[in-house]
Amino acid sequence: MLPIEPIRLDIKPIEGIEGKERKEENFIDFLKESLERVNQLQIEANEAVTAFSIGENIDIHKVMIAIEKANLSLSIVTEIRNRALDAYHEIMRMVP
Repeated sequence: MLPIEPIRLDIKPIEGIEGKERKEENFIDFLKESLERVNQLQIEANEAVTAFSIGENIDIHKVMIAIEKANLSLSIVTEIRNRALDAYHEIMRMVP
């Protein structure tokens, strides 16, 4: 029988991220930028649907991808809002 060899994990760091410094940003700025990005995705989806519906040369796959990106981002924002409200209500129940 052959002896069991130990598992060797050669984990290499992801290139390009170890040297970058992150600027500090507060939660309000992060939230504002995220909501602006969601709004931009909604606008892009609306423009793609409008362009497709008036007969411009646009691929239906790109239209569907834009719609799904906008839908998913809105769903995520809605879920974050719901969980934040739930946490707020829970904290308010704990306060006498």
